[in-house]
Amino acid sequence: MHGLYEIVSWSLAGIVLLLLLLIVYASVRNGISPMPTSRPVRRMVMREIGRLPNRGHIVEAGSGFGTLALNLTRRFPLCKVTGVENSLIPLLSSRLLASANRMPRSRLSFRRGDLFAYEYENADLVVCYLHPAAMRRLGPILRERVADGTRVVSVFFAFDDWEPDTIAVCGDLYRTKVYTYTVRLPLEHPVDIRV
Repeated sequence: MHGLYEIVSWSLAGIVLLLLLLIVYASVRNGISPMPTSRPVRRMVMREIGRLPNRGHIVEAGSGFGTLALNLTRRFPLCKVTGVENSLIPLLSSRLLASANRMPRSRLSFRRGDLFAYEYENADLVVCYLHPAAMRRLGPILRERVADGTRVVSVFFAFDDWEPDTIAVCGDLYRTKVYTYTVRLPLEHPVDIRV
């Protein structure tokens, strides 16, 4: 019996170590570790989003452990929420969280993938909580792929060259800022042909 206990203990320790190494590897590759969104920040995000059209599509770019996506699904019951995450452990955790909360996949889904390669064309709202380098890279991608009028909400970090519609400050320990934007695409001008 003592030998079985020792095998189980070492096996569990090995699994935990492997999970930690996977998180560390993904954190080094991404340049940041996944960070759950605190309750005050989630409330502020919901407040800043306000109302959304019925049956809209919300995309969380870099959904981490899924806490924000779950709250978005609860707050907007007629919208579909898609979380995009490339780190395996947070992705699996978010899927477990959605399952434990009995969220149907038709309303909340988590996809493993590169948030810079995701197709944002059908998003009515994009939410992100990313580090500055990722924000600099994501900004031009969103401008290229989203429709005119798409709303973007960013937690903590702003887009460098975007003018926010609003900046809200949470009452949390870090005084976290929540930036809201409305994407306005440049007007296309007719070609001026001179003969």
